[in-house]
Amino acid sequence: MFRKMMGGVAVAAVLLAAGAASAQNFSAERISNDIRTISADEFHGRYPGSEGERMTLAFLQSQYEAMGLQPGGPNGQWLQEVRLKRFTPVAGAASASWTGPDGVSHPLTIGTDATLRAVSNDGRASISNAPVVFVGYGISAPERNWDDYGGMDVRGKVVVVVSGEPEGERFNGEYSTNYESGAYKADEAFRRGAVGIVTLVTEPASSTTWQRTAQFSGRTRTMTPGSADLEFSMAINHDVALQWATAAGLDMSQLGAIGSGAFRAVPLNGVTLTAATQETIDTLVTHNLLARIPGTEHPDETIIYSAHWDHVGVGGDHVSPVSTTEDNIYNGAWDNASGTIGVLEMARQISAAPRPKRSIVFAHMAAEEMGLMGSYGYAADPVYPLETTVADINIDMLPLSGPTKDVPIFGKGQNDLEDRLQALAEPLGRYVSDDHMPEQGFYYRSDHFPFARMGVPAIMPWHGWDWVEGGREAGEAAWRAKFGADYHKPSDEWSADWNLTSAVENLTLLYHLGLDLANSEDWPGWKPTSEFASVRARSDAARQ
Repeated sequence: MFRKMMGGVAVAAVLLAAGAASAQNFSAERISNDIRTISADEFHGRYPGSEGERMTLAFLQSQYEAMGLQPGGPNGQWLQEVRLKRFTPVAGAASASWTGPDGVSHPLTIGTDATLRAVSNDGRASISNAPVVFVGYGISAPERNWDDYGGMDVRGKVVVVVSGEPEGERFNGEYSTNYESGAYKADEAFRRGAVGIVTLVTEPASSTTWQRTAQFSGRTRTMTPGSADLEFSMAINHDVALQWATAAGLDMSQLGAIGSGAFRAVPLNGVTLTAATQETIDTLVTHNLLARIPGTEHPDETIIYSAHWDHVGVGGDHVSPVSTTEDNIYNGAWDNASGTIGVLEMARQISAAPRPKRSIVFAHMAAEEMGLMGSYGYAADPVYPLETTVADINIDMLPLSGPTKDVPIFGKGQNDLEDRLQALAEPLGRYVSDDHMPEQGFYYRSDHFPFARMGVPAIMPWHGWDWVEGGREAGEAAWRAKFGADYHKPSDEWSADWNLTSAVENLTLLYHLGLDLANSEDWPGWKPTSEFASVRARSDAARQ
């Protein structure tokens, strides 16, 4: 199904059409060989903090040194350290209670009535009699004429939010927005001065949904670098919420109004919350690797090509011994040795071109599989200012097929990088489309997203389904079969039969996209309906 077509007519047509950068020569054979190298069993699934990390980063550094590129990390180093704090609740340390207008304290049973986690970076939470405010979905989206907070002052208070986001075209229809994420809601609450956030699960205590929420709430979790430094996070079920609303004199049936756009935050008058907990902290140290080509005229303006180098290690716990009886190594050849090598090959081609006016950084991000942690780490402590970062072009899992007409991207409609990509693809008889899978929320699941969240225009191409030979029916069936067979499984291994034609086509387009930006004075922007436009606008003065 995925037969080898390296160096074929379709690739040659793309290269000839490129014109302006005829020196570039993406090699499917070299890409394949390098993927084979870093996805070999000896790399033990490239788990962060392991010998597999050391081997992977050593390989990448040696390749960049051979190209003559500069180290792109802090203080002239190749590596940027990313320290990941992992929090585990101390048994019996969590307690919570609420008090109504009558002054009577009502204890909450952790694991039955509520879940409770420390969010602050010291692993401790302690608040006493904090006022409570219900803020609906907890969304403030001026581009959608939506503001759940209204003029409510929540400084020093606890906000209660409903999970998710409103349905309908106002919030991108089938495709979700960032507003539905718990991280966004926590960020917004923290920005407004709240001390804690409570998520209302609109199910009774007896429901399977609530019981599952409570069951898994005590797992060890890794703190996202740069996340909102609230005191605590909590979840409650409908039964507890009803008690609070009744005590405050509110009608729970009015909750339906939160989806209309007319809702504004309401205080739970007389209701206060007390909560305390403690968690142990251990730290995993991992690293991003960055290489750089400094710009000749505007070196302080940066285009970033990114991909994550990590995968999920060995066995179910990621660090098991290699089995002698079964394959338990998660090689991650497709995910994401392919993207890693795609960025490396991009650097080879761009380093062979005349130096661009703006700087270009090739960033290999750590711990994506743990929740985009390396990319979040970079965004929280950027080596190059995000205000003058022109764009992030992310590569995660190169396509494995023959030539395609479509170039799907994650987040279609978000920013004008897609329009620039369309302008490059159209003369080749290709077109930019969405990713076809709205239920996956792909735009928020790879290393471009932490850049987008901070306002940097970001794009990530995906796998074309509209094959030149066989059309969409053949392309979709082949992709779904491959994804179902190998995604996050030990079977994700390099194969000599991989067809990298489409990968070379897409890399060629991304080459021109990045170099065009690097040799211009343009600043790609967010579309007016994007939730990230207002974030970027806060730093407009830096780009004047």
